[in-house]
Amino acid sequence: MRELILKISRYLYRQAAKPLFFIFDPEDVHNSVTSLGEFIGYIKPVTWLMKKVNLADNLILAQTVDGIRFENPIGLAAGFDYEAKLTQVLPAVGFGFNTVGTITNQPYEGNPRPRLGRLIKSRALLVNKGFKNHGIRKTLAKLEGKHFEIPIGLSIGATNTPTLSNQEDALKDIVETFEMAENSTVPFSYYELNISCPNLRVGVDFYSPEHLEELLIAVTKNKLNKPVFVKMPIDKSDDETIGMLEVIARHPVQGVIFSNLHKNKKDPTLHPSEVELFPEGSFSGKPAEKRSNELISLAYKTYGGRLTIIGCGGVFSVEDAYKKIKLGASLVQLITGLIFEGPQLIAEINLGLIKLLKQDGFDNISQAVGSLK
Repeated sequence: MRELILKISRYLYRQAAKPLFFIFDPEDVHNSVTSLGEFIGYIKPVTWLMKKVNLADNLILAQTVDGIRFENPIGLAAGFDYEAKLTQVLPAVGFGFNTVGTITNQPYEGNPRPRLGRLIKSRALLVNKGFKNHGIRKTLAKLEGKHFEIPIGLSIGATNTPTLSNQEDALKDIVETFEMAENSTVPFSYYELNISCPNLRVGVDFYSPEHLEELLIAVTKNKLNKPVFVKMPIDKSDDETIGMLEVIARHPVQGVIFSNLHKNKKDPTLHPSEVELFPEGSFSGKPAEKRSNELISLAYKTYGGRLTIIGCGGVFSVEDAYKKIKLGASLVQLITGLIFEGPQLIAEINLGLIKLLKQDGFDNISQAVGSLK
C-alpha cells in the first residue's frame, strides 16, 4: 500500500505539481512552499498521516554518529531552510535530519536577483543567494522553545558584507555567531561551519592552511557543546583538499561535508545554452555529483578513521545516495533532487536503502560506509 501511495505521489508531482511550479520564479515558489511547510508542520493530524506514508522505521538505517542518533541517513542540506521554517514538518516528510541556514551574525537580504534558477536539461539549480538569512538573533528567537523530533543542525558562515574585508573581522563575526548559538536554549544537535560558499562578497577566504588554522582555533578555543562539521569546497585539487583535511584533523572538529556548489560553467554535465542564462552564481545537482563522490572517496581513504564524512551533491535516487555511503559517507544530504523528483523521494530513498543493504548482506547501514573499494 505504501509503495502504491508513493508511486501515485511521484506521478502527481511529475505530471501536475512540478510543471506548475516550474512556470513561476523559483525563489517565489521556494518561499511559498516553505511557508506552506511551516503551516503544515503544526497540524498534528496531517503530519501523523504523512509519517504513516513516509517514515522508514527500520533499525537497519539507524546509527549513532558522533554521539547523535540518526534514525535514517538522509538529511536536508543547508541552503533550503535558511529561514528556519521547516523544523516541525521535515520529520513527517521522512528526513532523518535537517540543517538550518546558513545563518550569519548579521542579517543579509541576499545577492541581487536572480538568486535561483533552473537548468532542466542539466538537472541542476543555479544558486546565488549568498547566505540570504535573517541573522542569528532572529533565527534563535524563532526557534526558542521548539522541540525537534530529528537532529537539527545550524550552519554558520561569515556575514556577506564587504565590511568584513580582513581575516580578523571575519573571525570575530563567525565566533560571535557560534557564541550566541552556544548560549541559547535551542536544542541544536550539531553545527556546520560553512567556509565554502562561492557566492559571497566577503574579501576573505579560509582555504589556505594558515587561514583555516586561524579559523578553527578561533571557533573551537572555547569548547563547543556540539559536534562541528566543516562544509568543504568542491573545486580544490586533491592535494589542496588533503592539505585542508590535515588542518581540520588537528582540531576538535568531528567531520566534513563534501561538498558545496560547483562553479565550473564549462563542466560537461552543464548544457551551455542553460548556463548562458545565468551570468552570476554556482550550480547544485548533477554537475556536483562526480567531484563530490571523488572527494568523499579521497577523504575516506585518507582521514576516514578520524573524520565523519557527509555526502552532498547530485542525489536524485536511492542509487545515488547508496553510492555516496559506500564511498565513505555516513550521512547524505540533498536539496536539488527533492525539487526535481518530488517530496516522496526521501521515503523512496530510505525504503530503497533497506532493500539494497539487505541484498548486500549488511545488518546496519554503518557496515556499508566505505565498503566500495
